[in-house]
Amino acid sequence: MNTKTKRRMVVVTGIIVIVLVVILAMVGGSSSAKSVTIADVSGGQYVDQKIQVSGNVVENSFKTEDNVLIFDILDPNGDPSQTVRVSYEGGVAATFGNDVTAICTGKMGSDGVLRASELVTKCPSKYENATDALGVAQLIGYGESVIDKPVKISGTVKNGTLAAAGQGDRFMIVDADGSTELAVVFSDALSDEVADGSSLVLTGSLNEDGKFHATDVALEA
Repeated sequence: MNTKTKRRMVVVTGIIVIVLVVILAMVGGSSSAKSVTIADVSGGQYVDQKIQVSGNVVENSFKTEDNVLIFDILDPNGDPSQTVRVSYEGGVAATFGNDVTAICTGKMGSDGVLRASELVTKCPSKYENATDALGVAQLIGYGESVIDKPVKISGTVKNGTLAAAGQGDRFMIVDADGSTELAVVFSDALSDEVADGSSLVLTGSLNEDGKFHATDVALEA
């Protein structure tokens, strides 16, 4: 083997080593987050580590500051005093709300806040019969006589109006012919099956602000 051939082999070997180092670095950098429990996180041993933790959104714990969603989660089967604060800058699905299961992936800060880069919400499907439910126009037609009185109404979600909890009105509901619409206020979780055009049955009351404040939202059975 001559000197020139040896040099070529050394160069090729060097290139292969560099490529392997780059590949290993990429694989290591994209490794999946470690799944931990809320009790584990409460111990403080995962600071600056990438983790995934699941829990239910604590009622009315969420707020938005400078387009960052901040909320607390807890283990519904664990110690209710143990919670984890989460901050998330991405887009929030309309299924987000009180008591929804939130799967959060990100890094724990030294301040005890999980800065999530991924947020997935899960909510069980719920169906309700529309028997005895009023239409939107019927409800509005009763005027002041139904203000703050519990009623059940049915209608469909107006296209493009679904929003996440804490961002104002949750959606607009309209009659089947689309002629009458009503803003709905609702803070709890929506089923992930709720979408534009979904037929819903709502329980709640029409308030003086002219909006329907729902206590329960279900898909029409």
